Amino acid sequence: MNTGIVYTGIPSAEELAGCPGVPTEVRMKKGRVAVIECVQQIPCNPCEGACPFGAITIGEQITNLPCIDVDKCTGCGLCIVRCPGLAITVVDKVLNELEASVDFPFEYIPLPAEGDIVEAVGRDGQPVCKGRILKVKKLPSYGGTTVISMAIPAEYADTVRSMKRLPTERTDKRGDK
Repeated sequence: MNTGIVYTGIPSAEELAGCPGVPTEVRMKKGRVAVIECVQQIPCNPCEGACPFGAITIGEQITNLPCIDVDKCTGCGLCIVRCPGLAITVVDKVLNELEASVDFPFEYIPLPAEGDIVEAVGRDGQPVCKGRILKVKKLPSYGGTTVISMAIPAEYADTVRSMKRLPTERTDKRGDK
């Protein structure tokens, strides 16, 4: 079975390992940093202009993969909502002794509330573990995209990239899951 973004819509481990937007493990252990899992050379560059620190570069060729300068990245997360492919998260592998955090774009309703326990999912949308919602950020400058900050067990920091959609009131009444 073929794997990778072209075949499954999910980047393979090999694609991510060669992705210039994925920080090294050494940098990940220093705190919040953007993780840009963009593995397709498509004409796209909003992330480059979103970074106030110049940490993301595409270069002159708009189809280049975004590169992250991990020394410049502060993990502010402004790039998250600018990526039309939802390929950027901010990961903090040292949130505390036991937990990491993942900030990700979330474009569904209903939204979770701070403190909610949710199903944390991997790149394939399948549940990985439980996550605790730390923040729900809906800023006017985000243009309608909400950014969720979620704490997860530290061992899943490289796997979790989002959360499972919450049931809507309508599906709750029907008993659908």
